[in-house]
Amino acid sequence: MSTDPIALLNSAQKRAATYGEPLPDRKGVNAGPLLVIAGAGTGKTNTVAHRVAHLVMNGVDPARILLLTFTRRAALEMRRRAHDIVRQALDDTLGNKAQVVLQRLMWAGTFHSIGNRLLRHYAAHLKLDPGFTVIDRGDSADLFDTLRQELGYTEQFQRFPRKDACLAIYSWRVNTQKSLKETLEQQFPWCQSWEKELSQLCRAYVQRKQKYALLDYDDLLLYWNLMMSEPKLAAHVDANFDHVLVDEYQDTNKLQADILKALRPDGRGITVVGDDAQSIYSFRAAMVENILNFPDQYRPRAELITLAQNYRSTQPVLDAANAVLADAPRQHRKHLLSVRGSGARPLYVTTEDLQSQAEYVCGQILKRRETGVALRKQSVLFRNASASDVLEVELMRRKIPFVKYGGLKFLEAAHVKDLLAVLRWADNPRNTLAGFRVLQLLPGMGPANARKAIELIEERGTIKALSEFAPPAAARIDLPRLVNLLSALTEPERPWPGQLRLVREWYQPHMERLYEHVHTRVGDIDQLEQLSAHYPSRERFITELTLDPPNAAGDLSGVPHHDEDYLVLSTVHSAKGMEWDTVYVLNVVDGSFPSEFSTGRAELVDEERRLLYVAMTRARDELHLCVPLKFQLTQQPRDGDGHVYGARSRFVTDKVLKCVEQTSFHGSTSGADTLAEARAVTLDVGARLKDMW
Repeated sequence: MSTDPIALLNSAQKRAATYGEPLPDRKGVNAGPLLVIAGAGTGKTNTVAHRVAHLVMNGVDPARILLLTFTRRAALEMRRRAHDIVRQALDDTLGNKAQVVLQRLMWAGTFHSIGNRLLRHYAAHLKLDPGFTVIDRGDSADLFDTLRQELGYTEQFQRFPRKDACLAIYSWRVNTQKSLKETLEQQFPWCQSWEKELSQLCRAYVQRKQKYALLDYDDLLLYWNLMMSEPKLAAHVDANFDHVLVDEYQDTNKLQADILKALRPDGRGITVVGDDAQSIYSFRAAMVENILNFPDQYRPRAELITLAQNYRSTQPVLDAANAVLADAPRQHRKHLLSVRGSGARPLYVTTEDLQSQAEYVCGQILKRRETGVALRKQSVLFRNASASDVLEVELMRRKIPFVKYGGLKFLEAAHVKDLLAVLRWADNPRNTLAGFRVLQLLPGMGPANARKAIELIEERGTIKALSEFAPPAAARIDLPRLVNLLSALTEPERPWPGQLRLVREWYQPHMERLYEHVHTRVGDIDQLEQLSAHYPSRERFITELTLDPPNAAGDLSGVPHHDEDYLVLSTVHSAKGMEWDTVYVLNVVDGSFPSEFSTGRAELVDEERRLLYVAMTRARDELHLCVPLKFQLTQQPRDGDGHVYGARSRFVTDKVLKCVEQTSFHGSTSGADTLAEARAVTLDVGARLKDMW
């Protein structure tokens, strides 16, 4: 007997999940464009999964559903939930029918992952080598650095942008589709005098990538967008899909929005889900205008459904967040309502300075821990990573273990980059970036010898020419071993399973020679080997790992905590999508919310408002907005007391203050209450002053 999982949704979720008209005989669903505005904590993921299940249950082939997300984990979660919903609906006890659905829902992934697959499929139509290699941000920056030196820009009289700045300029230009002149004027004004040189550098960067069949992270969208600009190719891609669903649409950039518009110019079968109030990634070129303008780009206008029933926070927390957002000039208006009912009002806590703020937060954390709120159910959020410096010292002083979100990613660990470079070089022998890194792993092989070896390979047109290279004495034993490894990896008939083991056996002695703390790094190599078993080919493994890497690496690990519980510190950007029972937001003053660097343009101030809103809506039960009154100046003597006073955040209006409980905290730095009461002595100060004259 089948059941109806849709019945468990609230009315707005049900409308979104079942939008459209089912065709007779379960031959699909006819639906126009749909925008679902999903407020914080309103069950967005559950709603999208139910929509996928609804389409499948009405005859839509799962293989003809394109589901675009921003993380691989989100795509996997959508697929898992859709599988469970279909299984429940069919009363499929063994799960056989639902498993078929899961296997055929093959076009679920990130924009970049789907772009990679499509580009390889249509490579011949784009004059693109289907065996191209996707390089990560680190390799892109290194290539920029090489070109900076080759073009002589490192020897300029004035400061020329470093490699990371050059990559940022290139990436912004690509993702916003603005001219280089506009890019420099709006985002990198200090580089405006270098416009001509940067144009030459970026052109050289593009040419070098094309020469070696390399695509960077941004190219996957850029090439996909260019492909969709050809009507015949766009129509051919479009013909493969009946429905297109997009998650987190507020985070799309211009390229992604243009791709979707070209894919579905009439809006047929397209559903986008997101929340303009949580659009906080403009520094990555995300455009809130995409979601604000979505309904009006179609005729007739796209349907708009708002999810406002919040399952996360208590109503007092939502009241304060609603009040912060109420004055936003451009938005899809909504008023979040809690299903959990009432609770404690948020606290608006003024402290004397940053040290007092740290003492307050630590005291409250320990107090709640004693009442049963574990450290991991509490979080401290802040605008910039440096804002927690004083707090971290106080946490260590009080022996409160914590984890801070930020820092290096898995693929930025040196030993991981080494091992993947071997696989990338074997997968694309023209990838000289990978080859240059691998060759320098050999003893005695510095940059000069590595470059000579690369030039020999380029001259002969085959990686086998490496066996003819005369290495320095220290590498005479190891170079033949590398040649044998590359020969084995490039055998066309060699299956993918087992290749990583070959690379690992070759790399192990080099890792032990080059790095300390090898035992922690071995764990990362173990993880890579386990991950490799989930991919059908070498290309899919290295590409997917580049596009969506794990978040931690062994060489970043510190001394393990004896206490399994720990506090979470995070920037607001990193906290999006997360939730905790108790949340402390640091430095809720002008200069942090909004950031002093974002007050020059109205659209940036609007985004800062949304950033505070995102921070507040992470709290389930308790919210503390911390407001230091005094900030010490950094450029002063050690014993100096230069300071400025923080102004009330412009987002904390009188309307917001009516939704919070105002209080103050005096830390140990305040001496007002520590003076002993003086003996009864009378002094006529006025008379003394008169006598002075």
